[in-house]
Amino acid sequence: MSTIFQSLIKKEVLHLVRDFRTVTVVLVMPVVLLLLFGFAISTEVNNVNVAVVVERHTDETRQAIDRLRANPYFTFCGIATHSEVEELLRKGKVDAAVVLRTENGKLTHQIIVDASNTTMAQTSTAYIESVISNSSAGVPVVANTLYNPQLKSAYHFVPGIMGMIFILICAMMTSVSIVSEKETGTMNLLLVSPVRPRTIILGKLVPYFLLSCIILTLVLALSYTVLGLPFSASVVNVVWVTILYIVLALSLGLLISTIASTQVAALLVSGVMFMIPVVLLSGMIFPVENMPLPLQWLSCIIPARWYISAMRVLMIQQLPVGYVLTEVSVLLGMTLAVLALAIKKFNAKK
Repeated sequence: MSTIFQSLIKKEVLHLVRDFRTVTVVLVMPVVLLLLFGFAISTEVNNVNVAVVVERHTDETRQAIDRLRANPYFTFCGIATHSEVEELLRKGKVDAAVVLRTENGKLTHQIIVDASNTTMAQTSTAYIESVISNSSAGVPVVANTLYNPQLKSAYHFVPGIMGMIFILICAMMTSVSIVSEKETGTMNLLLVSPVRPRTIILGKLVPYFLLSCIILTLVLALSYTVLGLPFSASVVNVVWVTILYIVLALSLGLLISTIASTQVAALLVSGVMFMIPVVLLSGMIFPVENMPLPLQWLSCIIPARWYISAMRVLMIQQLPVGYVLTEVSVLLGMTLAVLALAIKKFNAKK
């Protein structure tokens, strides 16, 4: 490593250290997002308030009611009449009502649910169906949930948060950093110096790469300890695939810096290009398979989609890297293409 290159890295590190507020935000933001999505934001449905309407009590109806009482997902709100059900749902005192009938010696049921919250309605209906069906069949149903036996939302959100964090830090921070050099005029002074442009760019990107590696260590430590994700030897694959994604994000930041001329413009371009697509189209929250076909095609150009998909296989399912060769190949191809384009445009503007 040449003395000039070391000096450039030292200069950028000192700039980061002196900007204490930015570094604090960059380090605290991943922790806050991870804990927020891991604990506060949950797709799990608990404490579903259920009332039961029974036309005629039998052993089967009593067994069904006992199952609803004993199930930890339900809060049994008592027996109601047909005329009371609508009023209970309207006032929000119950989330669902189950009408139990016995016809020709066979138990039948009707579920009336408040669908103003579709997630609650769909999940609670599925829960009630499983309990009542299990009760009426008289045969215990054994269900095996692979990879996430406790059905924790954190398992779903952690890979998505990682995909968003590294895009924000690597792409947005590096693009703003380089553009700020343009605004102050110091970039022009560096470019007319004997130092090669690629050396200047690498000197600015290396500190952000190291900062991203620190954040990766912090995120993985929280994921495997506080959030309880399963730990295994696959963490090695998680690390090197994430490093590839970090390099891609850095390349995107460099590309943005060649397009934007001010820090505000860089932030706007980064926000439009990364924040909204990552949240809505990457599969972080909404499954890509459920989107309209044109949006599924559009999501293919979003790097976070492929990274999040790979992380779910490696971190949650803990499968070998051979199962994510498609995702890794796409990320590698994007990295080479974006990096080549960014360097070409940067050299053209120097």
